[in-house]
Amino acid sequence: MILSSPSIVLKKHPSKFVGCCLANPAEDGSGIQQLEHLILTDGYRAVRFNPYLWPSGQQMTNDIGKVMFSKAGELGVPVGFMCMKGLNLHISEIEKLCTEFPKTVVSFSFLQTSYVSSLFLLTSRMTKNLVLSQLLELSRFPQVYVKFSALFRVSRNPFPYEDLSPLLAQLVSSFGANHVMWGSDFPFVVKECGYKEAKEAVSLIANQVPLSSSDLEWIMGKTGVQLFHGQWVAS
Repeated sequence: MILSSPSIVLKKHPSKFVGCCLANPAEDGSGIQQLEHLILTDGYRAVRFNPYLWPSGQQMTNDIGKVMFSKAGELGVPVGFMCMKGLNLHISEIEKLCTEFPKTVVSFSFLQTSYVSSLFLLTSRMTKNLVLSQLLELSRFPQVYVKFSALFRVSRNPFPYEDLSPLLAQLVSSFGANHVMWGSDFPFVVKECGYKEAKEAVSLIANQVPLSSSDLEWIMGKTGVQLFHGQWVAS
């Protein structure tokens, strides 16, 4: 599980939890030292870039953004992008950062980057296809990983969301199973189908593709272990 807020559990259970902090793009550059402190002292192992926190009129590719993105690579922590209004609004920034700093690993949430959250069912097919295409094209960057997550939000069908099998097939075909990982979307999934069922859904969807048992092992654990340098023990 990835924690997005400070917690003593990071130190008590280092093999079970990975802390994810939020980048502070303040113009005075204070966020750079904050990032180093959170990673080197507090034990966080990932950072999120929220483009809507950047000062008005500025992008994630400004000087502060570049320094923080590069610093994440130096410290060995992946960067996640919170493109809640659509990947298409920030794709050029992301491509520029990945191009200039190939050593910085990037992790995308499938839901956050491919679709506009609760507006998914209202989004035109043309727009959805365009954004999905943009996401798949990012596979040209070897440092990019993708989370197959929040299935209940993306699917038009109830559990086990088997209509998503073509999408999983596209992700694996483009990125490789060793760059795709399941995201539970806990705790929100509990009120939908339940954590256990959400996990089972991925296996059922994979059977429709079909994927090999080796590919499924990567998606359900080995990719996460690889991404966080063995921080977790695959189970």
